[in-house]
Order: sequence, then C-alpha cells, then structure tokens
Amino acid sequence: MATALISVRDLHKWYSGVHALKGVDLDVRPGEVCGLVGDNGAGKSTLIKILSGVHRPDRGEIRIDGRPVRITSPKSAMKLGIETIYQDNSMVPTMSIARNLFIGREPLLFAIGGLGLLNHQRMREEAMRAIADVDLRVRSADALLSELSGGQRQGVAIARAMHFKSRVLILDEPTNHLSVKETAKVLGFVRSLPAQGVTGILISHNLHHVFQSCDRVVAMARGEIVFDKLVAETNVDEVSDAL
Repeated sequence: MATALISVRDLHKWYSGVHALKGVDLDVRPGEVCGLVGDNGAGKSTLIKILSGVHRPDRGEIRIDGRPVRITSPKSAMKLGIETIYQDNSMVPTMSIARNLFIGREPLLFAIGGLGLLNHQRMREEAMRAIADVDLRVRSADALLSELSGGQRQGVAIARAMHFKSRVLILDEPTNHLSVKETAKVLGFVRSLPAQGVTGILISHNLHHVFQSCDRVVAMARGEIVFDKLVAETNVDEVSDAL
C-alpha cells in the first residue's frame, strides 16, 4: 500500500460552539480520485477549507508524504501542491483566458522595485498549450472568460492547476449549474487527473457523478467519516444507506 499523499488524523474544528469536525481520520493516496459526499452540514466543506488553507483546525494533524505540515493560508497550500477549484472557480470573467490562467503568478519581462511588465506573449502561448492538454478547444487565449460556457471555465481552472504542477486538485461541486453535456466534459477532466500525475478530491452531492469519475468514495455525516470504500467494491445504495 502506497504511503498516503495526504494524511489527516484526529482533526477537530469548532465554530461558535458547533463541533463541525469530530476527530476526522482520512488518507488520500497518490494517483487516486477520492469522492467526498455528504449532506449540507456534514463537515466536508470544513475539511476541504482546512486542506486548502482557508481555515485552520483546532486540533489534529495533517501530513503530506508522511511529513507533518501546517497549512496556514491558501498560498501555503499551493506551495505544498494543493490547488482548490471552488464552485465559482475563483476566476475573473472580465479578464482573458491567459490572464486567468496566470492570475497571481504572471511571468514578467522585467521588474524594477517590485513593479514589472507582463510577458503577454508567453502567457498566450503557455495558456493555449495548457488548455489543449486538458482537451479544451478555444479560438484564442485572449478570449474573455465571460465568453466561455460553465464547463469550459472549469476546464480553464483545471488547466491552470495542471500547468502549475499541482499534486492535489480539490474540486468543490464543479458540475453545479452545468448542462448534461458540460457535466460529462468536467467529469472527463476529473477522470483524467491520475493519468496526468494529479491526485484528485471531488466534493459532490451527486453520488452518480462520484461513481462515474472516482476510485474511492468517502461519506461524511455530522462531522464524522461514516463510510470509506473503493467504488469498485460498493454501490450507490450502500453509500446512501450510510448517510
């Protein structure tokens, strides 16, 4: 059994007296896609926000490759190779595909005193390669994000994570508000993560989507993990009964 890429032990989180996480233990192994399911208030969003650096745990330990780490901010999570795509995918509709792909990590032609000139040509060229790598076709890297469909926007967000060599990609309800065709495309992106050397965590309310795209399903209820099995060894009804 491979050493867990992410290992969580005895994780607790309180919000104003509400015990949101109650001693959660979870291992996410390299090269798998783990589906995380549960009703609203189950604790899955709290767990993901801790792994992505938005919140800090009140008690417990997180290890990456067996090494204890402190994830104190989204930037520190990204330095550890953990990238998170939220439902709104944290991108700017009025900016181009290229600018969105590099947002916060723009290459510069030169810099003086902390200010510099953006290397737009490099951003365009690398953006087109990055989105082609996830089988997304667009006419130009200069196209505004607002011109893309919801599924295409998720594709750009996934391409960004791939381009910057994220080791773990967390996707929070990425198929919300998408058409059937776009949903199928995004689930295809998720299924392709291991082939690109990326470990995935998919948060979803839709068990059928998890069974289509994940290797393992983990269910949470009332701040605890109540179910954890390989998809090949279970079924939708068994997971539903555990919730």
